Amino acid sequence: MIIVDRALAEREREGKPIKVGMVGAGFMGRGIARQLAATPGLRLAALANRRVEKAVHAYAEAGQPSPKHVESVRELEDAVANGLPAVTDDALMLCRAEGLDAIVEVTGTVEHAALVTLEAVAHGKHVVLMNAEVDGTVGPILKTYADRAGVVLTNSDGDQPGVQMNLYRFVQGIGAKPVLSGNIKGLHDPYRTPTTQAEFARRWGQDPHMVTSFADGSKISFEQAIVANATGMRVAERGMLGPTVEPGTPVEATASLFPTDVLLDGPGVVDYVVGATPSPGVFLLATHDDPVQQHYLNLYKLGEGPLYCFYTPYHLCHFEVPNSVARAVLFGDSTIAPLGPPLVEVVTTAKVDLVAGQTLDRIGGYLTYGQCENADTSAAERLLPLGVAEGATMTRSVDRDDVLTYDDVELPPGRLCDRLRIEQFERFKLG
Repeated sequence: MIIVDRALAEREREGKPIKVGMVGAGFMGRGIARQLAATPGLRLAALANRRVEKAVHAYAEAGQPSPKHVESVRELEDAVANGLPAVTDDALMLCRAEGLDAIVEVTGTVEHAALVTLEAVAHGKHVVLMNAEVDGTVGPILKTYADRAGVVLTNSDGDQPGVQMNLYRFVQGIGAKPVLSGNIKGLHDPYRTPTTQAEFARRWGQDPHMVTSFADGSKISFEQAIVANATGMRVAERGMLGPTVEPGTPVEATASLFPTDVLLDGPGVVDYVVGATPSPGVFLLATHDDPVQQHYLNLYKLGEGPLYCFYTPYHLCHFEVPNSVARAVLFGDSTIAPLGPPLVEVVTTAKVDLVAGQTLDRIGGYLTYGQCENADTSAAERLLPLGVAEGATMTRSVDRDDVLTYDDVELPPGRLCDRLRIEQFERFKLG
């Protein structure tokens, strides 16, 4: 967003930077900390992480002064007021402290992130998620809470969903009709595990489970689910179509692989393609009803239609998070957020044969992977959302590639995510 740079520059000149609290100091969190430190008009005022030493390290990597370890909300508020960076192991302190304008949540969790989001919203703070998992599981009901509180809840620019939404809004803005919002992948194998991905994770300093969630399709399922929920789109079939092409195939050449009738006759779909370039970019297929504008689009090398392919050749993850913070705080604008009820869910699928008594592991693990499914189908069939599957105990055996239902598991007691799922179900009258 070009307007953001000047708005932030003005805040810098006035000596009134946006004060950000961040939750999570992992691989992506450290990158965000570095970028916030380099962006005029923004200040990473406080950082919470379960292991405080990682938060201290994030500040050091970002070239910032040594932070103060605070142990109370009052201590944190004093540090923020005096311009001193602060760290804590209690994320809820950031949500409750006066003086912070926005919370950036970047843990990849569902239960903890939902708690942080609700607490931040309750204390009048905007929330920027770099967390498709929590958004794809309970995003619509969290957005309801944010709307009631008069604050912005948004996922972030830089990640594929935010970049897709930017492209969607651009295409709508020129008078075209988006019919497919797509992601470009280099690999898709639902049976990958943290063991198979360990070397890649080690090389890049990332968490093997997070890397696995990209490889096995869980992450892209969450990403495309939140795009659907923000645009009104659906999926053409369970798991999406996801055609694979020869490496290096231009993404424009993949439009013919998607069924035109499905794209043109409904609200549009979210999907992905494997192997196309530019990777790891995003793309959008759109139509235009005006024959004269079709002539211009052909002149401008977008072809004769009826599908015109627009794309962004990259997504820059943490580099673009400051844009979403500024859009939320300065303009009340969400980068990407649910329109209303959930339209696409991510459902739990067995990565291996599962037996009664097994406890399901975390996203990107050894036992399950995620697939997109339309929310009305998921509700009707009582399909188990992947975002609540961790810690559930199998009550009967299922075969590999079976989609789990609530009847297949016993959920851990007392979880916020389950309460929010019930509330979301009732609020939007699903099923």
